[in-house]
Amino acid sequence: MATDPFDSAGTTDEGSSCSAVAARDPGRPAIVTPAGAVLSFGALDARVNAISHHLRALGLGTGDVVAAVVPNGAEYVELVLATAQVGMYLVPVNRHLAPPEIAFVVADSGAQVLVAGAGSVPGLPADALPRHRFTIGGAPAGCRPYAELGAGYPSSAPEGRTAGAVMAYTSGTTGRPKGVRRNLPGVPPEAALTRAQGLLLRYGARPGRGVHLVCSPMYHAAPGSHAVGFLHLGHTLVVQDSFDAETFLRDVAEHGVRSTHMVPTHFHRLLALPEATRRRYDTSTLKIVAHAGAPCPVDVKRRMLEEWGPVLWEYLGSTEGVVTLVSPQEWPAKPGTVGRPLPGTVVRIVRDDGTEAAAGEPGTIYFGVEGVPPSFSYHGDPQKTAESRRGNLVTAGDTGLVDDDGYVFLLDRRTDLVITGGVNVYPAEVEQHLLTHPAVHDTAVVGLPDPEWGQSVLAVVQPAPGIVADDALRAELDAHCRTGLAAFKRPRRIDFVADLPRTESGKLQRRRVRELFAEPLPDA
Repeated sequence: MATDPFDSAGTTDEGSSCSAVAARDPGRPAIVTPAGAVLSFGALDARVNAISHHLRALGLGTGDVVAAVVPNGAEYVELVLATAQVGMYLVPVNRHLAPPEIAFVVADSGAQVLVAGAGSVPGLPADALPRHRFTIGGAPAGCRPYAELGAGYPSSAPEGRTAGAVMAYTSGTTGRPKGVRRNLPGVPPEAALTRAQGLLLRYGARPGRGVHLVCSPMYHAAPGSHAVGFLHLGHTLVVQDSFDAETFLRDVAEHGVRSTHMVPTHFHRLLALPEATRRRYDTSTLKIVAHAGAPCPVDVKRRMLEEWGPVLWEYLGSTEGVVTLVSPQEWPAKPGTVGRPLPGTVVRIVRDDGTEAAAGEPGTIYFGVEGVPPSFSYHGDPQKTAESRRGNLVTAGDTGLVDDDGYVFLLDRRTDLVITGGVNVYPAEVEQHLLTHPAVHDTAVVGLPDPEWGQSVLAVVQPAPGIVADDALRAELDAHCRTGLAAFKRPRRIDFVADLPRTESGKLQRRRVRELFAEPLPDA
């Protein structure tokens, strides 16, 4: 009987990169698209190589940028792999952003090539578009079909292969997203990959045959990196274009899925299915279910462990880096923990006055490798880069504590951050948009508990003098948000106050706003 790579204590003789699998087993399925099409490792490798050659022919070199506004599918994987072997940066862009938001990321990144869904391009201002544009599902004026990217170029590996990187964008207190730009290592892509696969190996994954289900948007750092990581191990990706609880269970059973990456909202929706529906599908093949993106309620995780057994691996991470990990065997003894620091990772909890907190005392979470400078900066923002540092340690703004046994507990993912369905919403960004409406004098945006989404966005508005706070104004502000904000950022609820609570120095007291509007949100 063949050894199950998930159950092996060591590695197998399988390769640990897509190109190695393509050379040895070109017919092995690499990607099953949302439409059901199957792309083999051999075909994927040929396509990736051709795209790499074409990007160089367009004049791009080491350190240059390709922006991708694409749906879940083979295109995202092709672009990641192509840029990763010619020393370029791929900037994944949330395709659900409003046109001005997409335009900002594309322009700020300095992208020289844009690949996008055809429907995303018409709303973008012409001066924000790179010279080279390829589109999926049509070809608007000034764009070429995506199929032409790489067409006619060699399918052999390019010369001088060198590792590239993904430059994901993350927002901050200013509301403007910033690219997390990692230093290119200057090594072959396989060498960089070896360094990056440690987390998957800690889950118990091994090179070999397996099936990884992609049920979250790949433009998000965590599901995208997990998908590509498992693909490099030789596993087949089954890609969904969006999450539906019963469809997820059906695909697990149909494809014999061994691993996936999820967020707590997914768990909530699965548990909301009738028990008869859940029992209809065989999920016994699941061995690794990684989850992050938002704090997971203790009761929800307990129920999922009862549902699927000890397969849930939780970690604390951000675009800036992965900090901790907890196995399904450890977690029941420390319910609520996000784990202990990964080997080689240092975690410090820092009080507001800059001193180090004692065990059990809350503060800002800083992490890194002691004595080793951080490997990233915020693109074009040296001030934000400097403010995130404490010596060689960095913070993503999370607050938490470490207990006497070294387990980290997350108290709040950034004091002001709203996490809805595992997606970050930065209040300052929503507030800035609301303040552009002439009827708004002041505003505060906070997150309130939501049983399905984790949190929902609440906007509290102080109307301008002479403006009546009524349902007509509420509808007007809702329409205003629809013109400039992505759907997941729009307030689910808008309330009014005569004055917002601020300190004498003018600082908004968000905690008081949350307390004032703490009652449950009405059903949508």
